[in-house]
Amino acid sequence: MTAGIDAHVHLWDRAVDPQEWIDAETMAPIARDFGASDLSEMLASTGLDGAVVVQSSNSLEESIRLAKLDSSAIAGLVAWVDLAAEVGPQLDRIRKNAAVPVVGVRHLAHIDPDPQWMMREEVGAGLTVLEREGLCFDLVVREWQLPQATRLAARHGGLRFVLDHLGGPPEPGQDRSMWASRLRDLARQPNVVAKVSGLTSGLAPGSWRAADLAAPVTIALGSFGPGRLLYGSDWPLAELGGGAAPWKSALEALLDGLSVSERAGVFGGNAADVYSLF
Repeated sequence: MTAGIDAHVHLWDRAVDPQEWIDAETMAPIARDFGASDLSEMLASTGLDGAVVVQSSNSLEESIRLAKLDSSAIAGLVAWVDLAAEVGPQLDRIRKNAAVPVVGVRHLAHIDPDPQWMMREEVGAGLTVLEREGLCFDLVVREWQLPQATRLAARHGGLRFVLDHLGGPPEPGQDRSMWASRLRDLARQPNVVAKVSGLTSGLAPGSWRAADLAAPVTIALGSFGPGRLLYGSDWPLAELGGGAAPWKSALEALLDGLSVSERAGVFGGNAADVYSLF
C-alpha cells in the first residue's frame, strides 16, 4: 500500500530561527512555534502518514536543527545551503548526527535581492553538486520567474526540479493566462514536477470553495499530468486559509476523475519517488 505523503510542510522554533516574515496581526494563526507533535496531529487530520519538511529561511543552522528532529512523521528534509559556496561541506554539516534524510535543497529565490539569482554561474555550479548527490532542487518562485526556472531546468537536465505552489497562480478572479502559459513552458521540461500546494494560504478562511481552485488545478493537471504532481498542504501556512484538512478535501474533490492509482500517486507515491523516500 502506498504511504500517504504531504510533500510540503514547515516547522519552526522562533526562539532559534526567527521567522520575521510572520506578521502577528495579519497572520495570527501561525504566529507561534510549530513542532513535530503539531505535525503529527495535522497529518492525522488529513489521513496521511508522513511529510517532507521544507526550510523556512535561508539559514544553514535552521536546516541543521530540522535534520535532528526525530519523528516518524518526518519523511525527509528539503534543506537550505548556500549554492553559491561549497555545497558538499554544508551538506555534511546538516547530515552529521541527523535523524532525517536530506532529500532536496531550496533557496527562497522569490525574495532574493538578486532578481537573477537562479541564472548566476556559481549557483549553477552548486546545482551540479546536487545532481551528483542525487538531491532535488525545489523552486519557490513568482510567476515572473517561471521563464528563468524553465531555462534553469533545461541547463540541468539531469537534476530533478520540484516547483512549489504551482509557481504562484493568481488568486481566483484574476487573469491567469500569463501564468498558465509560463507553467506549460516549464512543464515541457521532463525533469520538472510540481507541488499542488499553497493555493489557499493567501485566501481568507471560509472565502473559498473547491470550485474556486478548479482552474489552476485543471491547468496543472493538463500541463504535468497526474504522474508529475505532488500534494502539499503548505502547513502551517494552510491555517491562514482555513486549515490543511479543508484544502486536502478540496483537492480530492477536484481530482475525483483520476484513477485510484493516479490519486495515490498525487497524495504520496509521486513524492516518494521524486524525493527517494523510504
